Amino acid sequence: MTTHEVQTHPGDVHITVSVLHDIFSDFHPRNFSIRLWDGTTWDAEEGHVSRFTMVLRHPGALRRMLMHANQLTIGEAYVYDDFDIEGDIESAFAMTDHLLHLDVGFAAKVQLSAKLLKLPADGHARRGRQAAHLKGILHSKERDLEAVTYHYNVSNDFFSVWLDPWMMYSCAYFASADEDLNAAQERKLEYICRKLRLRPGESLLDIGCGWGGLILYAAKQYGVNAIGITLSEPQARFANERIRREGLDARCRALVRDYRDIEEPEAYAKIVSIGMVEHVGESMLGEYFDRAYQMLRPGGVFLNHGIGSGFNHIQPAVSFSDRYIFPDSEILPLSTTLKAAEIAGFEVRDVENLREHYMLTLRHWLRRLEAGRERAVGFTDEATYRTWRLNHAGAALGFRNGRNCLYQTLLVKPLKGESLQPLTRADWYT
Repeated sequence: MTTHEVQTHPGDVHITVSVLHDIFSDFHPRNFSIRLWDGTTWDAEEGHVSRFTMVLRHPGALRRMLMHANQLTIGEAYVYDDFDIEGDIESAFAMTDHLLHLDVGFAAKVQLSAKLLKLPADGHARRGRQAAHLKGILHSKERDLEAVTYHYNVSNDFFSVWLDPWMMYSCAYFASADEDLNAAQERKLEYICRKLRLRPGESLLDIGCGWGGLILYAAKQYGVNAIGITLSEPQARFANERIRREGLDARCRALVRDYRDIEEPEAYAKIVSIGMVEHVGESMLGEYFDRAYQMLRPGGVFLNHGIGSGFNHIQPAVSFSDRYIFPDSEILPLSTTLKAAEIAGFEVRDVENLREHYMLTLRHWLRRLEAGRERAVGFTDEATYRTWRLNHAGAALGFRNGRNCLYQTLLVKPLKGESLQPLTRADWYT
């Protein structure tokens, strides 16, 4: 980490240690260590191995973290290096949840605030990636473009540090918990193509194609004519360069296009959307599915793959992700999404919840990002690296505990009442 010169008052250490005892006196087991800016340490609770070390980087760190504490303020304190997490960052979320829900009386809260106010108000300068400040009407074309640009136009090289060779920025499909990410992502691509039952010469549309991994795979392995659309110019440029290198530009390409601007009635035999529906918004779900239904030929299949709220879903009042990762994204119940699909005319043929697979995917991304930290920071900055490290760990935990789920839904546009689907799933797996 970058070193910082810390100006400190002799009483700052004493106050900080006192606050730490106040806030963690009832936290058991405390399986983490704490280290202050001057080297003062507080080991994990006796009899427990330390899973991580929380490092307070300057005397005002706790003040920045805990005055008006919420998910956003604690997340920002980490991103801008007021404190660091050395070791297993996913394990640190139990600690931060404790900080967000301190169960103390009014008098104790007043005393805690008085101590925090004695600590310095200043801290590290907040350089690098900044929170999103989008303008305009929610889910308008202009604002959606701004949201996508904020997230995806960070740097293709940054994403390549921790994604697989296909550059799939979505849930992989694992045969076992210890399988390699690259193999699991290729299995996901194959699984999707089998679910769609792609055939040579068919037309395929990928809504939200990212860096083009799926359209390239489908064109190369299944001989389809594939079009992918994205709002990110760097993504489309990257995808088309790869397509040209593979010699597939005659039947595969990526376009910079909003899904609402596709006017091609019944032009596609199959449609797929991977990790896009989260960005559509509840108010636009009707148009999203109407548009897909219109573009799909009768008898065609639409595979919609996206994050939905889980059985343990809690929506924070102030979301770190909404400000620093996916502004304007909406994680909706599956019932809400399926209702919109059915109103558009689709028949729901299959639904799978792959939340454990996304937990494993995110843990792979986290390990790869941490291993490639120097490269990631070189392509972007320290705050960007920390933002994605925090997001991967928090999202992995969310899928582990059921706060979020990953739903892969197969929808059909019936042909004169016929689904044209086989009686069993056998050909998906053989």
